[in-house]
Amino acid sequence: MVQVLNLGSVRQASARVRQRNEARRLDILRAAARVFRRRGIAAAGMREIAEEAGLSPGNLYHYFSGKDEILLFCQERTLQRMLAAVREARGTAAERLRAVLEAHVHSMLDELESATAHLDVEALPEDMRAPMIARRDAYERAIRAVVEDGVLGGEFAPCDAALVTRAMLGAVNWTARWYRPEGPQTSSEIAAGLSDYLVKGLLK
Repeated sequence: MVQVLNLGSVRQASARVRQRNEARRLDILRAAARVFRRRGIAAAGMREIAEEAGLSPGNLYHYFSGKDEILLFCQERTLQRMLAAVREARGTAAERLRAVLEAHVHSMLDELESATAHLDVEALPEDMRAPMIARRDAYERAIRAVVEDGVLGGEFAPCDAALVTRAMLGAVNWTARWYRPEGPQTSSEIAAGLSDYLVKGLLK
């Protein structure tokens, strides 16, 4: 019995450590993204990122081996959210597409500082870049499939689904470039308004 309790305590302690580490990695990600936004990814250094995060360079390397790994973490995390939105979307093709586009805008704007890093996949070295491009392409294909479903089902007007999908992704990605938190609209208002506008353009 004592052994079982001890094992349970060890597991709980291990889970708490993982949660703390994940929280710290997210804090570092946000700090790094602020530096990327100010200085540009190429000019940003690990020392600057450590200072922004309130860490020593040695402590920073405990969580990330280098700038490339921080970028990869940002892009993986954002794509996971976007792919999950596609999997969880329900309803008609229009409803699913609207839900996915709203989730995409929220991924861009709710953590605005990280969005710039997410968009700069070309900044990754080749061995890291190729898997991320493959996942990004899978996300694009998933959205294109929703558009194709809408056309086949008669909800959407006939169109070039690949072209339409890329145009929509360009529009929602660009929000990270022009959005300002102090502006007249919230991220939720922009997500709802933009997704509604884009989907309406496809309806018969």
